Amino acid sequence: MSALTTEQRTQVARWVSEGATLSQVQQRLQSELGISMTYMDVRFLVDDLNLTLIDKPEPKAEEAVTMKAADVPADAAPAPAATAPGTTGKVSISVDTIAQPGYMVTGSVIFSDGEKAMWAIDMEGRPRMSATTPNYRPTPADIQEFQVLLDAEFRKLGY
Repeated sequence: MSALTTEQRTQVARWVSEGATLSQVQQRLQSELGISMTYMDVRFLVDDLNLTLIDKPEPKAEEAVTMKAADVPADAAPAPAATAPGTTGKVSISVDTIAQPGYMVTGSVIFSDGEKAMWAIDMEGRPRMSATTPNYRPTPADIQEFQVLLDAEFRKLGY
């Protein structure tokens, strides 16, 4: 891999030490340095530079996990001032054991009024939600409770 300068090799080493995956290194080479390499070439480059990729612990893929507000540990809940009045504790979420294609994490939620929705976090970390009823808008209290449950579940799964 003599096509890279010493500075560029140092940059690749920095990315890897920060936890970048091979595909992320490949994308950054293209976007930041204007260097197009195949995935295999990036793999060889990392090996040639004697770099070690950081393994991130994978979430347990046993069964879908369902939580209710009462299951959230006290230290995971927001401060009392942040809790919306009228939160009923009837929001429940589940996390899919295998995310839908194109997403990091997916699952479903049932709001306090019984409305169901699918939620997802895409590869860029952006949230998505699709309710079964068109134009459905959950109450602010339900959204807040959903966020608390999701945060607690992500912490439990190691995200």
